[in-house]
Parts: sequence; C-alpha cells; structure tokens
Amino acid sequence: MNRKVIGIGETILDILFRDGQPQAAVPGGSVYNAMISLGRMGVDVTFLSETGNDRVGQMILENMRNNGVRTDCVNVFPDGKSPVSLAFLNERNDAEYLFYKDYPRQRLDVKMPDIQADDIVMMGSYFAVTPVLRDKVKELLDLARERGAIIYYDVNFRSTHANEAIKLLPTILENFEYTDILRGSAEDFYNMFGEEDAAKVYRQRVSFYCRRFLCTDAGKDVRLFAGDFRKNYPVPPIETVSTIGAGDNFNAGVVYGLLRNRIRRTELDSLSESDWDDIVRCGLAFSADVCRQVGNSVSQAFVERYKEG
Repeated sequence: MNRKVIGIGETILDILFRDGQPQAAVPGGSVYNAMISLGRMGVDVTFLSETGNDRVGQMILENMRNNGVRTDCVNVFPDGKSPVSLAFLNERNDAEYLFYKDYPRQRLDVKMPDIQADDIVMMGSYFAVTPVLRDKVKELLDLARERGAIIYYDVNFRSTHANEAIKLLPTILENFEYTDILRGSAEDFYNMFGEEDAAKVYRQRVSFYCRRFLCTDAGKDVRLFAGDFRKNYPVPPIETVSTIGAGDNFNAGVVYGLLRNRIRRTELDSLSESDWDDIVRCGLAFSADVCRQVGNSVSQAFVERYKEG
C-alpha cells in the first residue's frame, strides 16, 4: 500500500528582499514548503489549505500541481485576497517578515481527504492553533487518530503571536496530545513558554503529552528526546543564501526518513538509535539544501542526488 502524506496549513507568496531590493518571489507557507519538497521526492502528497481567486493564488496552485501535490482539498475563496509576505534578509540571511492578509469570513471550506493507517499528517504554525480554523483542524486530527495515522506537529510559534501564548495554551497542549512527533525551535518555546532549554521544555511541557520531541536551534545541535533516549546531533556548518524554509524542510526530511525506513505508527516507541540517526540525517540534509538557495523547498538537483544515494 502506498503511504500518503497529508498536510494542513497556509499558503502565501514570499517576496524576498536583500539590501532593500526584491530578489525573488516564491510560493510558501510553513507546511506548504514541506509538501512541495515531499512532492518533488515522489511522495503521494495532499494539502489542505486555502488561497484567493487571483494571480497570486494561481501561482501557488500551479506550483503545487507542478510538484506533484494534490490540490483537491484547497479552498479557492472568491472574496478576499491571497496572502503575501515580505521577507527582509539580514547579513546572516535570516528573515524578518511583514505579512499582508485579507481572508474572507468563510475559511477552509474543504472536504476531508482519505487517510489510512500509517499515513502521515503534518500541521504547524499559527494555522494549527488559530481559533477561527480550530474546528476544521480538529476534524482532521480526529480522523487521523481514528485511522491510525502518524501525526507530526511543528509548533513554529513566531514572536508576533507571543502576546497570545497564554490564551492559546489549551489549544497548543491539545495539539501536543494528538501528536506522535513534535518539532520546534528553541525560539518557538521561548515565545510560547518563556523557556528555551530543550530538556526543561520536554520535561515540563511536552513529555506528558508526546514522547518524541525534536528541538532545533539555528546552527546549534538538534536535540532528540524519545522517552529515556536522548541524543544531540551536530548541524554541519554551511554557507547560507537564505534560511527561509530551513525548519520546514527539516520536517520534510524527517517525514521522508520515516517513509524511507518504512516506520509504522506502532513502531515509533521501539525505534533504535540507528533508526533515529537516519531520520534526523534526512532532516538535516533537506534543511541544508534549502539554505543554499532562495527556494523554499529542496532543489531538483538535490532530489536527483538524494534518490541516487
């Protein structure tokens, strides 16, 4: 049986600026970027999302179709406009964002996709906790849990929402409870909990709900917590062009590693150290490729190299 990946999240057009000048316009979104990478790798991918009936929306949908991502579950809304972000790259190639959004009142009017045992459902960012979309997100999570799919959650909680953290905490923890593998950055947890030490976050906030936790911290070690098993993975130094999409593609690589190693949901608690090594190595490889170019997803050259290897 061919396992599928189902993502839920926003779509957006990222316009990249360097030294005050536009450099590129790239369709994106936290989970969207991972979906495009997985589609390029030949994975059966469906994305639940929304976009406007405008030129930007057409670019976003065309990019999905060109990269093997199913668009049956994308709501094209007639009112409002497709969201756009301006991403200003600094000297370290990290981005500061300005977002422009004009959504209609009716949001995410889509049907649920087919989900079967051991498919992988990916969610993340503010999209996964915003109250206006909660019913639809929860409907997907309930279906995924009922069918025995693996749920992967990247919290991706930006500083712009830090003032909402207390209000959103019940939803965040409910997402943790649904989750089989949780990923976040040290910055995400500081924005949510005022704590960036991964061990404390796992012990105090995560382990009760979710046993498997990956914490990234820019160029510092990736830290893995899986019950009593702990391991740090050094991030190889690379020369970056842009860090936009780095975390999103780490997620894509982890999910690709799960699929490549044929890991089922019932096997997650019994993964060996070598299993985790291969999974995290996939994540780091996907992330590194994205940092070397201005695209939000892995390059075609990477796809060809990685499949051959």
